[in-house]
Amino acid sequence: MLNLRDNEQVFKDFIQQHQPRVYNTALNTLQNEQDAEEITQDVFVEAYNKAHTFKGESQVTTWLYRITINKCIDLMRSRKRKKRFAFMTDLFHESGEPIEDAGDFVHPGIVSENKEKAAVLYKAIQQLPETQKIAFLLSETEGLSYGEISEIVGTSVSSIESLLFRARKNLRKILAAYYKNNSG
Repeated sequence: MLNLRDNEQVFKDFIQQHQPRVYNTALNTLQNEQDAEEITQDVFVEAYNKAHTFKGESQVTTWLYRITINKCIDLMRSRKRKKRFAFMTDLFHESGEPIEDAGDFVHPGIVSENKEKAAVLYKAIQQLPETQKIAFLLSETEGLSYGEISEIVGTSVSSIESLLFRARKNLRKILAAYYKNNSG
């Protein structure tokens, strides 16, 4: 059992130790700094409120990744629902607000000469199905093993292998089409 409620300093240390990992995971998944900051706060509020449910059967980092990914998925699904029905809003009244496009996202940690390539890659990653996207990001940006990813997402290692295979195959197709259409 994880006890974060009895000692304020223990909770502050917990946040300081895990915040970069949580934020980076949210940022890579959502491709929006404000959303990543909000999700990071939400993750630590939930960790604080549900620390008593942590039984120690997995690592604390795995538990935090699971919370982070679930919060990211909830936000992405919520946005998808809003986009799906946005056309109805436009039919009945002028909203004037543009739909957010994550296509120009560049991770703040990317070196400037790689920003254009990174933007193209992140745009391609956004086109992957949700499960492939999550598995790919946890593998490639977080450097997690297939076993760790399977524990976070709640599926088998062979399913993760399959998701990553399909994600890489889809990314090759997306990127090949992009570079074919954007070359000389």
